[in-house]
Amino acid sequence: MKVGILALQGAFIEHEKIIQELGAEVVEIRQRKDLEGIDGLILPGGESTVQGKLLRQLGLLNPIQQLINEGLPVLATCAGLILLAKTIDQ
Repeated sequence: MKVGILALQGAFIEHEKIIQELGAEVVEIRQRKDLEGIDGLILPGGESTVQGKLLRQLGLLNPIQQLINEGLPVLATCAGLILLAKTIDQ
């Protein structure tokens, strides 16, 4: 199993260590090509505004949304949950 972890900002190292301890392969997601062949995705905690901005700048937001909409399993914590939201009240 290959698990992608969004590694742009935030608490991704903690997730990476646990996934490796569980015996799965980890891919740090930093660019579009890193999404290829992943079986699941983790969106970690951090600063959601920064993560969202970086996802848009790097052209990752739409591909990640598409993979999730196609059924890619995803685990999100803290900021990652905000990134998954359809709408955000400010």
